[in-house]
Amino acid sequence: MTISRPRITDEQRRARLATAHLLAPGARAATPEQVADALLALHATDPATVYLAAAARMADPAPARLERALYEERSLLRMLCMRRTMFVVPRDLAPVVDASTARAVAARERKNLLKVLGEQHGHGEGWLAAAEQAVLEALADFGEATAAELAAAVPALRTQILVAPGKPYQATPRITSRVLGVLAAQGRIRRGRPLGTWASSQFRWAPAEPHPDIPADEARAELCARYLRSFGPSTTEDVKWWTGWTLTDTRRALERTHAIAVDLAHGPGHALPDQLDLPSGTEPAAALLPSLDPTAMGWRHRDWYLDPAHVPELFDAFGNIGPTIWWDGRIVGGWTQRPNGEIATHLLAPEGRTRAARTAIATETGRLAAFLGEIRIRPSMRTPLERRLAGG
Repeated sequence: MTISRPRITDEQRRARLATAHLLAPGARAATPEQVADALLALHATDPATVYLAAAARMADPAPARLERALYEERSLLRMLCMRRTMFVVPRDLAPVVDASTARAVAARERKNLLKVLGEQHGHGEGWLAAAEQAVLEALADFGEATAAELAAAVPALRTQILVAPGKPYQATPRITSRVLGVLAAQGRIRRGRPLGTWASSQFRWAPAEPHPDIPADEARAELCARYLRSFGPSTTEDVKWWTGWTLTDTRRALERTHAIAVDLAHGPGHALPDQLDLPSGTEPAAALLPSLDPTAMGWRHRDWYLDPAHVPELFDAFGNIGPTIWWDGRIVGGWTQRPNGEIATHLLAPEGRTRAARTAIATETGRLAAFLGEIRIRPSMRTPLERRLAGG
C-alpha cells in the first residue's frame, strides 16, 4: 500500500520565512544571538554581512551589540566551516560545527598548503608544524596581533609561494594568511577586533580555546537537525549543498534526525514534525538583506523564492548572491550603497511594485540608511545589478 506523504506548498514555505527568519517586523529579535540562533549561522566572508544580516532582523539594531557578542562575551564565534566559507555561529553550536565540517576543511587546507610548500620549497610536515608552533608562541606573547605583526615575529610566515603560474593574475604572496587560516580552521586561533570600523576586513588575531570533542557522525546529525529547524522543509540536495558534505554523509545525518518525508513543489523533501502545520499566508513584509545573506544562500533549490530569470542580475559568476530586496517571502530586487551613502534600489519582480510593497521597502531602506550612518560598504563579490546601481 502506498502511503501518501504530506505536501507542503511554495506559498507555505514563503509564509514560514517571515517568522522563522525574522523578516516580519513583529518577529524581529532583541539580540544578535537570537538572530544567529534563528538562522543557524551568519555568513561572514564580508565582515559587513554579519552586521547587516543581524540589523535587518533586530527591532533595535546597534553595531555595539554585535561587537560585544563577538569580541567581549564571545557568545558568537567566527569559523571557517561549511563549504570552506566563513560563518559566525552561536557559541553552543561551535563544537558541532567544528566536528561536523570545520575539521575536514582544516585538514584539506593544511594538506593543500603542504603540497605547495613541498613542491616549491621542499618543506614538509616538520617545517610547517614548527611554523605553526612559532605563531602560537608569538600570539601568546602579543595577546592580540595583526597578520603583519605575526609575520614580522615569525620569519617562516614570510615564505612566498607562486600562485597561478603563467596566468595574467600570477602572484607570489606570502603564506601568512594561509597558515593563519589553517590555524583558525583548526580552532587554535581566532579573529579578534577589526583594525577600523565594524565594516573593515582587516583584523587582529588572538589565541582560541579548543572546542569540546564530539564524534563526527553525532555532530553531523545535530547540525542536520539544526539546519532543518532553521531552513526546513528542505531537500536532501539542499542539506548536502549547504553543509558541503558527501551525499552518503548527508543521508546518514538525515536518517538520525526526526525528519519526516514530505512532498515539495519540485520533489521529495524533509521537514521536522512541527513544520507540517504551516500557514498558508502571512502579512507581507519587506526586507533589505546583504550580499551572501543566510536566507538568500540557505538552499540549493531557490525557485520557490527567486525567479530564475533574475539570477544573472543578482549573482556573480561564482554563485554568490548580492544585496537583495524581499517582499512577501520572495526576492523582488536588489540594492547597494553608493559612495555618497545613498541606498539605491531596483525592483525586478512585479510583486515588488505594488503600493504596499513600495511603501514597506521605502521604510526598510530608511532603516538601513540610519543603521549605516557614516559607514560605507561594498560587497567583495559584486553582481551585475549591484555594480550598475553603484555606478560602476
